Amino acid sequence: MAYVVTDSCRGCRFTECVTVCPVECFHVDEMMTYIDPENCIDCGACVAVCTSTSIFPVDELPEELKEFVAKNAAYYSN
Repeated sequence: MAYVVTDSCRGCRFTECVTVCPVECFHVDEMMTYIDPENCIDCGACVAVCTSTSIFPVDELPEELKEFVAKNAAYYSN
């Protein structure tokens, strides 16, 4: 997974990140938005338009947000 959505996305309904994704790797549910780790192509288009500063490259995640790597992946494993 190249990018991950974190907790500051909870309740956010600005979906510019979803619309700019060239491979449609996002899904929005009633809680937040998730990035499919298998489909993300590391383009970064979503980061540039994120209004809530919720999307990070996995290798730049602060320690306290690392749990969101598994949360994004788990969403797609069900």
